[in-house]
Amino acid sequence: MRHDDLADVNCSVAKTWSVVGERWTMLVLRELFRGQRRFDAIQETLGLGRSVLADRLVMLTSEGVLERVQYQDSPARHEYRLTPKGEDLYPLLVALIEWGDRWKSETPPMALSHRACGHRPELQLRCPHCEEQVTRRELRATFAADAW
Repeated sequence: MRHDDLADVNCSVAKTWSVVGERWTMLVLRELFRGQRRFDAIQETLGLGRSVLADRLVMLTSEGVLERVQYQDSPARHEYRLTPKGEDLYPLLVALIEWGDRWKSETPPMALSHRACGHRPELQLRCPHCEEQVTRRELRATFAADAW
């Protein structure tokens, strides 16, 4: 199966991966979450080829993850901003940071902290009904009839 075909699979993981799973995409998003909005700044930080970055930005914009906004008239210049759909990817980025800090970095290169109290946040699965923290083993998956 080709990467492009993932969007057609009846699986939320596959459909999500069709958007964020290309090489460089999560790093482009990381830069947007860090406040970079302009093509040249993102390219300089990542050391990424112009055509690759342009392709990622076009794809993320067409997916509704980013919006392209003009910030200057003459000459016309644009920047990229996260949409609500894009902002919803932040927990995925934090999960990747946590995994990388635990399993790939002897000394984590960055630390997130809560502005209000200064403590490090952590992602948790929580039941919205009883507010209990849950683990993978405490969850049950119920599949739609046509899944996979």
